[in-house]
Amino acid sequence: MPKMKTDTGAKKRFKVTASGKIRRRKSYRAHLLEKKSSTRTRRLGRDAEITGGQARQIRRMLGM
Repeated sequence: MPKMKTDTGAKKRFKVTASGKIRRRKSYRAHLLEKKSSTRTRRLGRDAEITGGQARQIRRMLGM
């Protein structure tokens, strides 16, 4: 049986914390920031946690 391959797209987009949670970056923070409020851009700068069925899918992509 061949080894499981890690999905390279998922590898670049998600990080696993020491406790096993999966973190992702929020969207809408790349450009056109002038019109967005400071509060909004600050909030978008933080990482978000992935939960539920999506987390299970991503774990499989990461080979966990």
